[in-house]
Amino acid sequence: MKRWILNVLIVIFAAIFLVSGYFLVDYLLESKKTADLYGNLAGMVDNATQPSEGGEENPEDPSNPGITIDSLVEVTNSDTGEKEMVLREYADVYELNSHTVGWIRIDGTPVNYPVMHMPEVENYYLYRDFNRENNNHGCLYIEEACDVYEPTDNITIYGHWMRDKSMFGSLQSYKDEEYYKQHQIIQFDTMKEHHTYEIICVFRTTATKGKGFVYNQFVNAANEEEFNKFIETCHSLEMFDTGKTAVYGDKLICLSTCEYSQTNGRLAIVAKRIA
Repeated sequence: MKRWILNVLIVIFAAIFLVSGYFLVDYLLESKKTADLYGNLAGMVDNATQPSEGGEENPEDPSNPGITIDSLVEVTNSDTGEKEMVLREYADVYELNSHTVGWIRIDGTPVNYPVMHMPEVENYYLYRDFNRENNNHGCLYIEEACDVYEPTDNITIYGHWMRDKSMFGSLQSYKDEEYYKQHQIIQFDTMKEHHTYEIICVFRTTATKGKGFVYNQFVNAANEEEFNKFIETCHSLEMFDTGKTAVYGDKLICLSTCEYSQTNGRLAIVAKRIA
């Protein structure tokens, strides 16, 4: 009888081991595939930003400081077939997937990714990669109601907390004030313009209905009072004082990811446009 029980336990533990091993291998393979995909996209952007053969810089457009006269090029929208103008460095990426509305990078961190927007379908890129294929890493993507081109007062960018530090996995390091001090600047370009943002607040909350701060629902302020209330609430939850804030008229981005110190936790990093 005891031997029978022992054999059953051996079978059970062996099954658990095999299943766990399968999921681990599957995760590692997907991580490698994801790293290769986004690494290739980042390489395309880097190659497109290299100086021209003659080494001469293009002149600036006086009506759009920071934008060189011929840095906007014509590309074909991969979904509609229509011609559009986008920044030269993002032309190849945009032609692969016209849901791309931006590119975000934080120097000295793993964050260096395209940012997607699919307003017609909620959370379309939550578990889809840049190629629109199923992938647990998903993509960085924008809240459906937000608009990078208008732009709305706040643009919430979602990304998974991944153990391999990809997507927004590395944002957990912003809980450390010293890390924040070394990585205060975010480059978030649209497909048409370059923009720089400065982090003003890092906070935690919960997404549990009725208990947390629904920061992602703030898109456009109806008035100055509403804008100020949003900023005040962010600061009331902040993990440390950055000494920085935003005023009515500033344009914001909010990086949003999961956070596991509380049930259904969220980590949010709010930054204002400075260029």
